[in-house]
Amino acid sequence: MAKTIFGEMGGTYTQVGDYFLPDLILPEEETKPVGVWGQRHRRYLKEHKRATYITLLTRGKLNSYLADIDEQAEDMFSRLVKQMAEREGVTEQLKADNQMKWVAQMNNIRSKAAEIVNHNIIFN
Repeated sequence: MAKTIFGEMGGTYTQVGDYFLPDLILPEEETKPVGVWGQRHRRYLKEHKRATYITLLTRGKLNSYLADIDEQAEDMFSRLVKQMAEREGVTEQLKADNQMKWVAQMNNIRSKAAEIVNHNIIFN
């Protein structure tokens, strides 16, 4: 087989049937836990921003990028829920007095906060 640029740079090949395939190895990446927000963003990148996804993956930066997105989204979600609950008067006293009303209002607040986070961070 003729020497290729890849071979000259120290790359090796493995023969599979009649073909020689380069032995490619992704760079080592520190693995961090990725939560639900990061997983949603990964799915979005795979489906809609394929080039960005492949670039991050091949450079070994996908996991740390997704962990960072997850942290930002979780912080924003928590902050929004707290601010909206204060603004709408959803307090611990309401929780003690009328649990069903408190649950309904908190579910509404969490839905609105999740929609804002999805729009601003996850699907952007």
